[in-house]
Amino acid sequence: MVQLIAILMFTVVIHTMDSLSYALRLGGLRSRRITLALSLSGLLVLVSRTSNIAQGPMVGNMVDQALRFPDFVLEPRLHGIIAAATGGTLLAMLLFPSAVRLCSRMVVHLEAAGSIPKMARNLLSFAKWRNGLTYFKRPTFGMLRSLLHGPLPKRLLLLNMVVTAIYTVGVLSSLYAAYLWPAFRLTASTSSGLINGAATILLTLLIDPRIALLSDKTLRGETGLGSMNRVFGLMMVSRMLGTMLAQLLLVPCAYWIGWIIG
Repeated sequence: MVQLIAILMFTVVIHTMDSLSYALRLGGLRSRRITLALSLSGLLVLVSRTSNIAQGPMVGNMVDQALRFPDFVLEPRLHGIIAAATGGTLLAMLLFPSAVRLCSRMVVHLEAAGSIPKMARNLLSFAKWRNGLTYFKRPTFGMLRSLLHGPLPKRLLLLNMVVTAIYTVGVLSSLYAAYLWPAFRLTASTSSGLINGAATILLTLLIDPRIALLSDKTLRGETGLGSMNRVFGLMMVSRMLGTMLAQLLLVPCAYWIGWIIG
């Protein structure tokens, strides 16, 4: 039980950090320093990847226990991990207004400091932390309602939802396939790329270029900043829906991997 709680906590951290990358981009647009903002994304990636490294062996150990002990039920635990991913994305949505404002200031601090280590050292002062509290903003229902005003980028949101679902379930489905086909468990456990590869192609070809194009239009003044606020807000919503869709994909993707390796 302690191990499962740790896995759930790491999952929340991973998806919260990944989702807040939208806040970093929007903060860069607000401060008109998008390149500096993207350079800060390494901090979020560092936290996310570190949590992922710690989480991976724990999930693998769950599969080993399920193979050794017949009374160990694996599938509900995997669905619980996916639910934690939804919870992490929801937490990021609640933090989004505050994160955008904080990221806007962090980009300015990075420009003044000249490097991330120096910026981090400057931010260690108590006065800076106390001042940072003034940037926290509570999300409101009005913000959520504003997302529905105007036309929706339906294809972009649908693609983002599908990509998120695939990424959320990729590793878990491969590990579940390792449990269902123990004779091929080593092959199955390393087959997450069969699923994540499709998500990577969609993200690289269809999603990231579209977001970059909209960001450039905003910097050139062709699109208002308010429209980008709305786009990133909708991307957060579609990301959360993607983690919910992953619940339905867990078992089918595991059987698809099993069909390929078997």
